[in-house]
Amino acid sequence: MERHTMALKINRGKMNEYRRKLGEVWTDLTDFLDRNGIRNFSIWNAADLIFIYCESDDGLKLSEKEQDAAKEITEKFDGTFTWISVPGENMRLMYENFGIVRKNKELIRHRMFMTKLKPGCEEEYKARHDVLAAQRGGVPDPGPDSNFSIWSAGGYIFGYDEIDTTMEVEETPETREETISWETRQLEIMDWITNDVDWMTGEHHASSIRLAWHQGK
Repeated sequence: MERHTMALKINRGKMNEYRRKLGEVWTDLTDFLDRNGIRNFSIWNAADLIFIYCESDDGLKLSEKEQDAAKEITEKFDGTFTWISVPGENMRLMYENFGIVRKNKELIRHRMFMTKLKPGCEEEYKARHDVLAAQRGGVPDPGPDSNFSIWSAGGYIFGYDEIDTTMEVEETPETREETISWETRQLEIMDWITNDVDWMTGEHHASSIRLAWHQGK
């Protein structure tokens, strides 16, 4: 399975129009996704940012006809957004902890977060997460997190996580301290956009909202 991501920024005052156009093209969009074997497609929003995540088996190798179809759908959003990622190219994968991916999403809680890297901190962010990956030693994480990945484009960080609710446990004082220590260190190199650390900083951040989801065939 291959994972694909896109990111864009809604132009000022165009969020309502973007949502309306999304509704207008939704049937054509889901038909396109199904024809091309694209699954678990979701669109996320926080503040003026949009993050799109999807999965496929063949690397999104579209025929010329399907490329034209994708272009036609995208053009219907004309004037509502500006690309953050490069159209047609995956964003940079900064971290992955795919674990055991649950095909059945009925007992899955999704978590999606966004941050803004401080200037010149992209490589440091990657290095810190490379250490986490190395600590796993190539052993798949049994959960509750699965399909967890973090991507970067245009100075932004976008994280996607599927959490098995049947495996979640209450936070202990020890794990809370570990979280505080990690996030405090991360704040040296980034600023949060979504509300993942409101409880720690006391600052108010936007909630990440899933605007749309299509399981696919």
